[in-house]
Amino acid sequence: MTDTQMGELLSPEEVTQAREVIDKLLSQLGRAILGQEDLLKLTTTCILARGHLLLEGLPGLGKTELVKSLSALMSLSFRRVQFTPDLLPGDIVGSPILEEQEGGGGRKLVFHKGPIFANLLLADEINRATPKTQSALLEAMQERRVTVMGETHQLPLPFFVLATQNPIELEGTYPLPEAQLDRFAFKINVEGIGTETLQQIITKRRHGEPPVLEPVVDHDQLQSLFEKVDRVHLPEAVANYIARLVSATHQRFEDSPEFVKQFVRFGASPRAAIALANTSRAAALIAGKPNVGFDEVKFVAPSVLSHRIILDYSARMDGWDNQSLIRELVATLSEVGREIPADVRV
Repeated sequence: MTDTQMGELLSPEEVTQAREVIDKLLSQLGRAILGQEDLLKLTTTCILARGHLLLEGLPGLGKTELVKSLSALMSLSFRRVQFTPDLLPGDIVGSPILEEQEGGGGRKLVFHKGPIFANLLLADEINRATPKTQSALLEAMQERRVTVMGETHQLPLPFFVLATQNPIELEGTYPLPEAQLDRFAFKINVEGIGTETLQQIITKRRHGEPPVLEPVVDHDQLQSLFEKVDRVHLPEAVANYIARLVSATHQRFEDSPEFVKQFVRFGASPRAAIALANTSRAAALIAGKPNVGFDEVKFVAPSVLSHRIILDYSARMDGWDNQSLIRELVATLSEVGREIPADVRV
C-alpha cells in the first residue's frame, strides 16, 4: 500500500456502501450455511483481507458447501481437488504434455493448466496428501504463481486457497508443516451446530439440496472492497497492541504471561503480525468502521495465532490447546503497553 493510499481515509459514504455489499453477502451465505454466523463473518474477513483459509472440523458441518457458496456469491471461478495419498503435484498445478504440432511441425511440450488455475481452490482434506504434493501449493499461496520445468505461470487474481482437514481419522494423514501452516491467514475450527439449527436444516431441506445462490458481488465490487480494506486506518495504539500480542507468544518476551513461558515452545512469526493487521482492517470494514479498534484485533486473533504457535508436550496434560491458550493470552494482555500515570487518569 502506498503512502498516498494510506493517507486517503475512508469517507462515511464509502464505509456505508461497503457495509451494504458485505451485509448482502453475509445474508446470502446465511441461507446456505445455517447457524454459523461467526464462521461466516470470519471467512468473509479472511477473503476481504486476501488471505488463505484452513477449515478444520468434523465431516458434514458444511465446510465444502461454504466454499462453494462463496465462489457463487462472489462471481469467482472455482475448482475442487480431493486430496488423497496418491495425488501428485502435477495433478494440482498442471504438467507439460508432448503434443503433435499442426502442419507437420513435429512434437512440442505444451503446458496444460491444473485445477489451481482458478480464483478459488478448495483443497479438500489437505492433510491426506503427501508432503511433496502439499508443498506444491507453497509458491502458489505466497507468490500467486507456479513454476513448472523452469517456466513461471501467473495465477488468476484474486487467488485463494481454502483448505479443509478432518481432526479425526488421522491414520494415513500427513500433518501440514509449520512453513505451510504459516501461509494460511486463518485457521478456523468449525464447531457443531445446536438442536434448533438442526431442526431448521431438516425442515427447510427435505431433499438435502442447498438453496440456489445468485452472485451478489461482481469483480469490480470485489476489487473495490479490497481497496477499501487497504485504506482502513490502523491507529498507532492498535498497531502497538498487535506487535505486543505477537511478541507475547514468545517465552523470551518480558511481558509474556506465565502460562506462555511454561507451555509455548515456539511463538508466532512476523507474518502473524502482518496477518493480524490485514484481517483486523477487514473486520473493521465489516463492522462499518473506518478504523481498526482493539475489538477487531481480539476478534481475529485466535484464528490468526492459534496455528502459528507450538506448545510444549506438557500443555495438553494441563488442559491447554492452541485455541484456549491464545484466547487466554488475548484476555490477559493489556491493550495499552504502559499504565497511564495516576495523576493524569480521569
